[in-house]
Amino acid sequence: MNKVLTNEAITLLKDLISISSFSGSEDKTALRIQKWFTDHNIDYRRHNNNIYALNENFNKNKPMLLLNSHHDTVLPNKAYTKDPFHAHIEDGKLYGLGSNDAGGSLVSLIALFTYYYNHPDPKYNIIIAATAEEESSGNLGISSLLKILPKIDIAIVGEPTLMQLAVAEKGLVVIEAKIKGTASHAAHPNNNSAIEKLPAVLKWFKDFTFDKNSEILGPVKMTVTQVNAGEQHNVIPSEVDLVIDIRVNDCYTNTDILNLLIENAPCEIKARSLDLNSSSISIKHELVKAGKKIGRKTYGSPTLSDQSKLNCPSIKLGPGDSRRSHTADEYIYIEEIIKGIELYTELLKQIL
Repeated sequence: MNKVLTNEAITLLKDLISISSFSGSEDKTALRIQKWFTDHNIDYRRHNNNIYALNENFNKNKPMLLLNSHHDTVLPNKAYTKDPFHAHIEDGKLYGLGSNDAGGSLVSLIALFTYYYNHPDPKYNIIIAATAEEESSGNLGISSLLKILPKIDIAIVGEPTLMQLAVAEKGLVVIEAKIKGTASHAAHPNNNSAIEKLPAVLKWFKDFTFDKNSEILGPVKMTVTQVNAGEQHNVIPSEVDLVIDIRVNDCYTNTDILNLLIENAPCEIKARSLDLNSSSISIKHELVKAGKKIGRKTYGSPTLSDQSKLNCPSIKLGPGDSRRSHTADEYIYIEEIIKGIELYTELLKQIL
């Protein structure tokens, strides 16, 4: 990878940081990404706020390799001490909202695609997809794009992994639970108070275990994250609403988890959605072998990404550190981007 392309990728990231791109409102960053492809004479297409392109010597008879990362961000939290939209470098760190999650991965993959765009006879067709609505798991992100792309055979999803290979990723089920009781005036006794049932229900969720542990992803993790009840000080409410965050390993489908809770939980259970399943790839897959050959380690990731929307073997790999994601004064090291582009390039050399 030449230095000019790497420097251009860093400039692209600075520009993206300076443009607001909250999940669902990525139209302006989409335009900036389009400019990259125009400037590099690459034919691209836009679907909603997703920008994608196919390698120049595309051959429909070859398998498809997807390079994917997202250009939307979360909202900046209140602990920021720096302007989240002011992209600037201090002590080798590029600061700004979305720099680490997942701007560094995105621009590195775009540079990688540009480098290989004119490959005369690649083993795989290469598709680059800069997608929207990853942070909100929205319907106009990668889910909408997959409906019009060629069938994907393998994918590299760009997220901050310290350039190590995430060969499995936990899925997510968000459960809405309801504890039911009897409403009454606060001045009178109530032997069926939904609120008084709450401690036992919370204990049940804390103590419940799922039998199957994953060698790579470990156990399923279930956490009550929200509790809501009551509207007036003098009324005992008839219901308490709970929200439960469940991180699912590759031993269960999301439907399995829902059914187990319906059968066993001491309250009503309903899932918000079931489409964010866990994912994994065989360690014998050539992409994993290629990564290990260039010194990358494998691990299972507890965090969710657009990997959960794919129906093909995939790895999650990118510069930056997941622990910095969604934190105040987000940053990525410039050296991480430089090294990330180099390692992406070496990885593809092994399989193309």
